[in-house]
Amino acid sequence: MNASTTPSTGANFNPCAVVETFGERIRKGSDAMERERQMSASLAADMAKSGLFRMLVPTEYGGFESHPGDYYDALARCARHDGAVAWVLMIGTTTSTMAAGMSDEWAQRVYAEAPDVITCGVTAPMGRATPVEGGYRVSGKWPFGSASGVSQWIAGGSIVEGDETGRPHLMLFDASDVTIHDTWHTSGLCGTGSHHFEANDVFVPEGRYSVMGEPGRIDSPLFRFPTLGLLALGVSAVSIGIAQRAIDAFIELAGGKTPTGSAKPLAMRSSAQAVLAQAIADVESAKALAHQSIDRAWQAAEASERLSREDRAALRLAASNGTWRAAGAVDALYHAAGGSAIYLNSDLQRCFRDVHISTQHIMVAKPTLDVIGRVHLGLDPKSML
Repeated sequence: MNASTTPSTGANFNPCAVVETFGERIRKGSDAMERERQMSASLAADMAKSGLFRMLVPTEYGGFESHPGDYYDALARCARHDGAVAWVLMIGTTTSTMAAGMSDEWAQRVYAEAPDVITCGVTAPMGRATPVEGGYRVSGKWPFGSASGVSQWIAGGSIVEGDETGRPHLMLFDASDVTIHDTWHTSGLCGTGSHHFEANDVFVPEGRYSVMGEPGRIDSPLFRFPTLGLLALGVSAVSIGIAQRAIDAFIELAGGKTPTGSAKPLAMRSSAQAVLAQAIADVESAKALAHQSIDRAWQAAEASERLSREDRAALRLAASNGTWRAAGAVDALYHAAGGSAIYLNSDLQRCFRDVHISTQHIMVAKPTLDVIGRVHLGLDPKSML
């Protein structure tokens, strides 16, 4: 498929194959995006034209409603080329599930009428929304605005004044109404451009939002998956792809390096062989658990209106496990590579830095295991899965 051609139907859309059409371009631009702390706008636009940002958009608005397993694999494949680009893709695709929850009028305007649109957002309820005639006035400041520099619409979680449910509303802002603050100075995933963004008394018309935790307006298997579950799986998939890139880098390095003080190439050392084998096992087993959990949840979503708490917990466990298994694999490979891994021309140091940004995401951070453990013990998880 030509990377600049927009697919016309979902039936023939293979997101992994489309990602691969961008592979060489992503790798060639990786260092520049790292330095500029921003994904290339032209790359983002072309990936949007290819349909990749519409994986999770409802079919009635020109999307593909891709199986979550395909979404997971496409993100991992992309992260094998560059973790930051995959992260931007992950944020854009998960945010687009808003189309199933916002009003039909606004879903048409945002997604159907602009098939190459990129949307992003932060679910944390850092905003305050005041009801006014015809909609809301919203103010707030949100951290971690990944993809905000290449998006046309930006969402911010907000608490609505007077709403007794207390459920956060994802208010969708035109990017021109949002101020982006240059705050993304980090050790890894630099190219995501995850700056803070701010809305100051921005008017959001009625219907241009979705409500977290409520069933979407569109009832199909994909949109019976919890939004946070899809987000967590996306974080995990990016982490897995980063680990696969580290494995590739280690194999390449080991074939040509003889450690200082040794007569044997690194590839001939049993310790290096064992580390590599264990890293591959950890990554592949994490992927297998993710697909097992996704397939189980998909079967439940096809058969019922809502996933059980146990199914949602299984998705979150697979996501957290995948992220931390990936980080452990990268760590082991980084240390086994020796001093060569510390140089900026080494993929291993990039993988080491990037994967340890993903472990800090709230969807997969260590406290998620407490919540999942409570579910298995029959206790109230006291958190939305």
